[in-house]
Amino acid sequence: MRNANGFGNVSKLSGKRRNPWRARITVGWVMDEATRKAKQQYKTIGYFPTRQKAMEALLKHNSDPNALDAGKITFAEVYERWSVKKFESIAKSNIDGYKAAFKTAEPLHKMKFSEIKLSHLQAVVDASGKNAPSLKKMKTLFAQLFDFAVVHEIISQDRHMVEYLNISKGTKSDKHYRFSSEEIEVLWANSDNEYVALILMLIYSGVRPGEMFALKRSAVDLELRFFTVERGKTVNAARKVPIHDRTFPFFMHWMSKGTEYLLTNQSGERFEFDYYHTKYVGTCWNPILIKLGILKYKNEKGEIRDHLPDDTRHTFSTMWAEKKLDEAMRRRIQGHSGKGIGEEVYTHFDLETLRDELNKL
Repeated sequence: MRNANGFGNVSKLSGKRRNPWRARITVGWVMDEATRKAKQQYKTIGYFPTRQKAMEALLKHNSDPNALDAGKITFAEVYERWSVKKFESIAKSNIDGYKAAFKTAEPLHKMKFSEIKLSHLQAVVDASGKNAPSLKKMKTLFAQLFDFAVVHEIISQDRHMVEYLNISKGTKSDKHYRFSSEEIEVLWANSDNEYVALILMLIYSGVRPGEMFALKRSAVDLELRFFTVERGKTVNAARKVPIHDRTFPFFMHWMSKGTEYLLTNQSGERFEFDYYHTKYVGTCWNPILIKLGILKYKNEKGEIRDHLPDDTRHTFSTMWAEKKLDEAMRRRIQGHSGKGIGEEVYTHFDLETLRDELNKL
């Protein structure tokens, strides 16, 4: 009985073979120039000892393509199939986080998923050199890929071992390094440039760069001198942030432009600020800091690194500690959780109090 168009086919190969029956699936169509008819393009899914086994594999594929070749499908292939649906419903920043975690797991990419053991996952984690948040994202990715593999019968439930993965050895991040006092003075000396002023706005507000770039003009209150971060990475990220007196003229300048978003590029459009900040860094951040001669720095290990946008937030935290200012107020301004329930429930700071402390920087 002939299979329906697009279903695939089973055929017996010539010669003496241990598995002579080949099952093929349809992967596309091309135009046959000679006959001017559409011709199917095939991909072999496996070779089998009997016609019945080959037909069962073909039927299984057509009922659930993700269950295809469960013993052969690789880690990378599971990721690709999982991401098709997953990425439709999550934010770009979350997508970028998963992509970064997948890239770090490169030693697993070509491994057959059914052969991956806990020791393989642990080896990737231990060798990654990533900090705790990055390792947490990696474990979340692994858990979702193993869930997907179980559902699609690539592995059995007893092979789902991600819960036992130890990510407690995450290294302290040295990715971000503060701007020195001398570098900050260089920024102030050139603050007539609106994009240099933007960097100072980040340093003296302590917000995440992504939060600042997402601000709309409607979120800035010049009369009361604060702006509102409506949402962010954590439950505490939504907050009112006071504006430092020294940077208030910069906020006035950007507000006068009349654009929907507070900060815009030279074309008057919103900055595209992705997970790695690559577009902003390449078109604005790096050129400015190179021109000012403060892009490069040497860390405690003697390594030469480039300043990154998130260094502004780290600079804020370091300056605050150096001035020995109120730690609970810093966490409130930066959108961090309090250290205990007493602080969360009973401590309430009004904007004037927060601003007074902020202006001591």
